[in-house]
Amino acid sequence: MPDRRPPGASAFALMVLLCSAWGFQQVAIKVAIAGVSPILQAGLRSAVALVLVLAWARFRGVALAQPDRSLRPGLLAGLLFGAEFALIFFGLTLTSASRMVVFLYTAPCFTVLGLHWFVPGERVRWSHVFGLILAFGGVALAFADGWGRGGHWLGDLMGVGAAILWAATTVLIRATPLARISATKVLLYQLAVSAALLLPLSPLMGESGVTALTTPVLLSLAYQAVVVAFASYLAWFWLLTRYLASRLAVFSFLTPLTGVAFGVLLLDEPMTPAFGMAVAMVVAGIVLVNRVPSRRPTRA
Repeated sequence: MPDRRPPGASAFALMVLLCSAWGFQQVAIKVAIAGVSPILQAGLRSAVALVLVLAWARFRGVALAQPDRSLRPGLLAGLLFGAEFALIFFGLTLTSASRMVVFLYTAPCFTVLGLHWFVPGERVRWSHVFGLILAFGGVALAFADGWGRGGHWLGDLMGVGAAILWAATTVLIRATPLARISATKVLLYQLAVSAALLLPLSPLMGESGVTALTTPVLLSLAYQAVVVAFASYLAWFWLLTRYLASRLAVFSFLTPLTGVAFGVLLLDEPMTPAFGMAVAMVVAGIVLVNRVPSRRPTRA
């Protein structure tokens, strides 16, 4: 494999596009909730993306069945992935898209802490410490700003829980044989297990299921499955094979910015001065914790 190089203009443009797509995802989920219950929606997203990734792997000749000791950690990664998105989708029934994306993207901060404890050679540095202080201070401010506003605190808490699960998935992949298999197979584990978990979980939780397949709902579901869970994740992994991961990871600060902007502009969600300050603190924290190179981020 050729040495990874710093990203050029085309890679920068693709990263901006990907971060915008990931930021818009919370808006798409909110729109689709009007016609499809949240856990079912998350399961359908994974199932459709799974079929597409399997077709892609077959087209590209990616080997998936070779013995590589990845089954157990792969199943665990899938469980973490499924639980993460269950919290995101259900949390969006309780809080706004703009708030969810900010809490979710504290994941790089939790990842730094997890890597420090579980992956040799990954140690917390002073830039990480300042980033963690800023990001978690922003989380505290955002919680305080939303306290007592229609139950936002529970949805916000689910966003933080999803961030912790995302970070746990990243650490698991870095610390197990999953780090030595193809990114396509890692993604397949996550999609397959989450679909198997979430689709039956929906009726067990008493969800109403599909209630209105309007055009906006269908387009939102297609966006989540085809654009985000399939195309954007493959594009992200493609970038990681060619460019320095540390230079790409710093772009993650764009996702909460675009997510908040989409929520405010398209869903008419409120933007208070305190929440704006919280967003700025979280974004600054993300930039600081991503300053030191990371060997293999798993997704965005």
